[in-house]
Amino acid sequence: MRFSGLLIGLTALLCGCSEDMNSSEETPGTLVPEEISLPEAKTVEDRFTVLALSCVQREYPNKISHVMQSDSDVGRPRGLTPVFYGCFDWHSAVHGHWLLTRILSLDLETEFREAILAALTTNITPENIAVETDYYTAKGRASFERPYGIAWLLQLVAELEETDDPDLKPLRDTLKPLEEKIVLQIKQWVPKLAYPIRLGTHNQSAFAFGLMLDYARTVGDAELEQLLTDKVLTFHKNDIDCPLAYEPSGEDFLSPCLMEADLMRRVMDRDTYASWLSAFMPTIPVDGSADWLEPGVVLDATDGKLVHLDGVNLSRAWALEGIAAALPTDDLRRAALLATASRHKQTGIAAISAENYEGSHWLASFATYLTTKRGITGAGAPD
Repeated sequence: MRFSGLLIGLTALLCGCSEDMNSSEETPGTLVPEEISLPEAKTVEDRFTVLALSCVQREYPNKISHVMQSDSDVGRPRGLTPVFYGCFDWHSAVHGHWLLTRILSLDLETEFREAILAALTTNITPENIAVETDYYTAKGRASFERPYGIAWLLQLVAELEETDDPDLKPLRDTLKPLEEKIVLQIKQWVPKLAYPIRLGTHNQSAFAFGLMLDYARTVGDAELEQLLTDKVLTFHKNDIDCPLAYEPSGEDFLSPCLMEADLMRRVMDRDTYASWLSAFMPTIPVDGSADWLEPGVVLDATDGKLVHLDGVNLSRAWALEGIAAALPTDDLRRAALLATASRHKQTGIAAISAENYEGSHWLASFATYLTTKRGITGAGAPD
């Protein structure tokens, strides 16, 4: 089975989709010369890998946020953004590529190596990145995928910057033209942002700033790091009494309170952070209990908005772990933070299923970020 055919078969197998939805006409993939067989998924990370492989070259269904200036801007997703056209939307395609890069970077001998490299090197080519860069810089698209999608793109670059895999290293340079344009846009946008964006969905500034800071530190962009650090402190150093009891909203996949707390650990020393956290989230228990923060509940996993709550459980878990890791080792709040993190992690991972594409096209990325502790390793590690 050639690789594109493999992906189409995986989509049918994993997503339970109709035959029409998975036809070769509707779900194109670029042919890879050699035949590639997919090994059995033996671990949860293997399962996440299969989910990403099943969507990074799956074009439909697709939701695009596309500003058009004329009829000439009309096009199919793969033509408009030929690298990140799969996984339902641009940002999910980006973090699907990140997931595959992360898995391969952590395990150079993974049985999925051949399939992962085929997917990444087929999509991330100089020619495709040139089209992506032209699309990103076109008139009317200054806010394209800002801040969530572009933050994930920088996370992908950071992963490639850190990898020791000789087959992945060239992809880091291939992404540079798009990376440079995104970084330039961020440096122009951040000074103009007068207020933080305190949402539980894509536009939230706290989560994106965390990924952007990790990127800046990984690649050594001191200007971007200082710009973000100053803005974060201006926005949040005096915040108090975050209303955690009001969370989650019905479509959240990011916690406004916890993501802010996870961001602030990146710009404060341990003692300063511990004091800030006391004022910001004064209700964190000191008795080691796990029931002080209830996981989000999804009543319909086929609803693309409601299924966001499966994601909020995963992102809460990694934020809680990050907060705990940044506190002094004798801080009595650590036990309760880690206890409820574990509870959210179990709930979130148990909900990941290939049955419904509404969740399967993105939840594996969140789970991988959590299980591989990406936010508390490397540049994201607490001081």
